[in-house]
Formats: sequence, structure tokens, C-alpha cells
Amino acid sequence: MYEFVKNRLEKELLSIEDEGRLKSERIIISPQSSTININSDKNILNFCANNYLGLANDSRLLNAAKKYTDSHGLGLASVRFICGTQDIHIELEKKIASFLGTEDAILYAAAFDANGGFFEPLFGSEDIIISDELNHASIIDGVRLCKAQRLRYKHNDMDDLEHQLKKTINCRSKIIVTDGVFSMDGTVAQLDIICTLAEKYGAMVMSDECHATGVIGETGRGTHEAKGVMGRVDILTGTFGKALGGASGGFTCGPRAVIEILRQKSRPYLFSNSLAPGLVGASIKSISILEKDITLLKNLAKNTKYFRLKMSKSGFKIKKGYHPIVPIMLYDDHLAKLMSEKLLNEGVYVVGFSFPVVPKEKARIRVQISANHTTKQLDAVIQSFIKIGKELEIIS
Repeated sequence: MYEFVKNRLEKELLSIEDEGRLKSERIIISPQSSTININSDKNILNFCANNYLGLANDSRLLNAAKKYTDSHGLGLASVRFICGTQDIHIELEKKIASFLGTEDAILYAAAFDANGGFFEPLFGSEDIIISDELNHASIIDGVRLCKAQRLRYKHNDMDDLEHQLKKTINCRSKIIVTDGVFSMDGTVAQLDIICTLAEKYGAMVMSDECHATGVIGETGRGTHEAKGVMGRVDILTGTFGKALGGASGGFTCGPRAVIEILRQKSRPYLFSNSLAPGLVGASIKSISILEKDITLLKNLAKNTKYFRLKMSKSGFKIKKGYHPIVPIMLYDDHLAKLMSEKLLNEGVYVVGFSFPVVPKEKARIRVQISANHTTKQLDAVIQSFIKIGKELEIIS
């Protein structure tokens, strides 16, 4: 039966390749760090990872993962409500809820599942979801699974958000949903204004903190800390797979009743195995490190400021901001792919992003800074960008 679709799929793949949008995966044969080994190429400078605090290969987390694996095994081979909850799962839920300042938390296999499993149990046809137009795919998919009414507001546009909120007067309940940090741009949501509007129009607020927890805010607690609204954001979703160790696992934090409903009805939670003990141990340790010492957070901010300033002065067009996601705007899909390939030849690992990951004619190379990048490494990458940028006539 495959023959009926084979030709169509092969034509589609050729079309993607012709448009410069074919995504290939480079094989890494080393742990995640500021340098990595790709096949036979060693010590490639890595500037495209979500390893913001440099904890993905940290010995403290590795030791914690081994300790919890030794004490609790590889996994439960089950979903949590049957026979898959251990004391360490409760420990991690309490720890992340306390760290982010909420009543309770629930763990998921991935942050995608946390967003995908949030809306359907809580909202129906009498309710309305107001979502930023550039929200992450996991939020979009989660909303699609829900029968609630839907409105979108222009990206980070608070005037348009208020315009949409005015349409929701007769709804049973309403929720404003946004990425805390938008992953392709590094733009930080205006959660302070969003919370004020939510209070004015009687709406809940949900923020996806995947690129914010451990990354921004004075103590790394995320967007709600950075914007001074801790305690005013109802729902926070996030991941242990980026700044908090780089492994996997997601969470939703919020009021106790909301979390309990998710335990009873959220399908990705009910039908997925509980998190592996090793992942739980590493995640608990990463939060403990950040609670006691923000040196890594300060170093991340310093590196980010340095790189952004140097790249701007070199003539590259980058999105303004202070987040360690630094988009180098190229606009052309083929150019983004070509530049990333040429940079790899210079010993720099970055990836070109094109449609549909980003909007059409908004192709870019997304650089991501880590706390464990050295000034020498930052300078080397900047010089490589300048060299290839001039070669491709991106800068003069």
C-alpha cells in the first residue's frame, strides 16, 4: 500500500530540499558542552544548544543521576496512577513548585506534553483561550485538542490583546496564553502588562517558561520574576531539558485544584510512563544548585551581553533584547543553510532556521549562549561570523 503514497512523499521531500528547507541531523559523539565532537571533527564550538547554564554534563548532576538510578532503578515501567509514582517524583514536584512560587506541580515526560495536556481537561465550549500568534507549537497543538473558543492576538502586542479581551465578556472563563520567552526571537513576553490586563478583564494567565526557567530573572526563576509578577501568573509550564540539566521532562505549576484536575484527566500524564529516576535526581540537583548559587546565571548574562554587543558592532542584524537566544537575521532560507555549513567548516556549530520553523522570509541563524562559554570561545565565534559574513556579502 505504501506505493500509493511513495511518489507524493518523494516529491514533497525534493521540494523541501529545493527550497533550502531540508533539515539534516549532525551526529554528535560526545556529551553536550561548549565544545562537541561531530563524527571525526573534534572540539567544535557549540553555539546552538539550550544548555544555558552549562549543566548538561556537570559532574554534580551526573552523580545525582547515578545515585537515584542506583536507589530507585531505571524506571517504573508504568504510568503514575497505576504503579509508577515514587517518593522522588513527589520530591521533584514540591521542589519545582517551591522554586517557581506556586502551590503545586505535576511532572510530564516532556514540556510538549505539559502544554499538550493542559487545555482539554480544563476548558470547554463555554470558555475562551486568547493566545499569542507566535506561541510554541506545543501550545498550538494543545489548544487544538480543546473545544474552547479561540482568539489570537498579534505577537507581543498589548493593544491587540486588550482588543481581543473585550470580545470575551460573556464567556464562562478565559485564559491568556503566551510563551514567556519566544524561542526563535529571544523576545521576552510583557507579563507585567498581560497580568494587569488579565486582572482588568477577569482572565487567567499561563506562561510557557521553557526558555526562561534558570535563564532570566534575578535568581533564574523566569519571566514572572524578570517582569516582577511572581504570584500573579496562574499557570507556568516548563522543562528540565534546557537550562535545568538538559536531559528531559516537563512540568506544569499552578494552583492545587488545577494540578489535581490534570492528575485526574490530562491524557499525556495518564498514559505516559513516569520520569526515569536518573532524570529526577539530576533535575532536583540542578534546582538545588540554582537556589544556592547564581554564579552561572551571572556568567550567562555577562556572556550574552558581550556577544550581542560585538555582533551588533560587526554589522549583523540581530533581534534586540537581553536573552541568550540571539537570532542572526538573514531572511533567505538558502543563505541561512549555506552560512551554517560554512561556519561548521570554520569549527562553529550553529543551525540555520527556515520556514516552517520560522515565518517565510524570516530565515536566520539562532545563536545560543551558555554560561560555560569562555571569552576566547566567544571571540573565536564572532571572528568566524565576520569572516563568513563578509564572504557571503552579509556584512561589509
